[in-house]
Amino acid sequence: MKLSLTQAINAGLRRALEDDPKVVLLGEDIGTLGGVFRVTDGLMKDFGSHRVIDTPLAESAIIGTAVGLAYRGFRPVCEIQFDGFIYPGFDQIVSQVAKLHARTRGAVRMPLTIRVPFGGGIGSPEHHSESPEAYFVHTSGLRVISPSNPQDAYTMLRQAIASDDPVLYFEPKRRYHAKDEVMLDAPLSTAPLMGAARVVAAGTDVTLVSYGPLVRTALDAASAAAAEGISIEVIDLRSLSPIDYLPVMESVRRTGRLVISHEAGQTLGLGAEIAATITERCFNYLEVAPVRVTGFDIPYPPSKVEKHHLPDLDRILDGVDRALGRPNSHSGMED
Repeated sequence: MKLSLTQAINAGLRRALEDDPKVVLLGEDIGTLGGVFRVTDGLMKDFGSHRVIDTPLAESAIIGTAVGLAYRGFRPVCEIQFDGFIYPGFDQIVSQVAKLHARTRGAVRMPLTIRVPFGGGIGSPEHHSESPEAYFVHTSGLRVISPSNPQDAYTMLRQAIASDDPVLYFEPKRRYHAKDEVMLDAPLSTAPLMGAARVVAAGTDVTLVSYGPLVRTALDAASAAAAEGISIEVIDLRSLSPIDYLPVMESVRRTGRLVISHEAGQTLGLGAEIAATITERCFNYLEVAPVRVTGFDIPYPPSKVEKHHLPDLDRILDGVDRALGRPNSHSGMED
């Protein structure tokens, strides 16, 4: 069945609600309205207002209520309406959700999923276009994942809800309308783990790592580079915490070159951690230092100029040129 990423998430939520009466959804406008992106459209009608709960505009209260529900054996799924709205709930997520299992020496589980539409590219202001994933990757006790396509969106969401660990599920909102085939009936036991990175395009010259909204751009870059005889291997991380480094290491040991791209700013972003880890583990295989192609270290810009802020096809190809020692935007300049 061909579904958009939005429809795949809706189908994943529907399946979870059908399979487990302990699954409940909480969020702002997710019930009657069906969510601002219509991700939860129709779910309140079919499952009732006691399972699909419209909440006040209070993210701390949403997460706090979900913690109480998880304590009582429920599997709550919270929607944070936009990425930049997650900060009022940050204290609950970092101080409570991430810590309770360790704090209670394993007596308490937190089977809590937090859905976060994230990233730019939709012509919205800063609090609707941010990429805050690194804050949560830095927080021990949380799983952080981000699908890039409808099949992964469906499967990884079902896996997140079934997990006994708290999961931050970052949805690339500018890919909401992208459509692809989705197998709805594949058993989770045979699906790839939500923590497994995946090679989505094979190549021999450069390893290009990304996740979420930029995987499609990375694939476009690989196609464009192929026309010039450059072979790029594209890896979709899928899980940001923990990161599955094995496919990245295997690829870098063959290509000798690594480019990492994400929308978030460069400083202390996920790309820095990946570059450091791969340098430590694959130093003798690297021909050049890893290259990062990211958003700039500025507050998210006005929507009319966001296209200059977000990594695009040209900027990623420029990063590939840097890794290959070809003429590039840094040629003759100090990094």
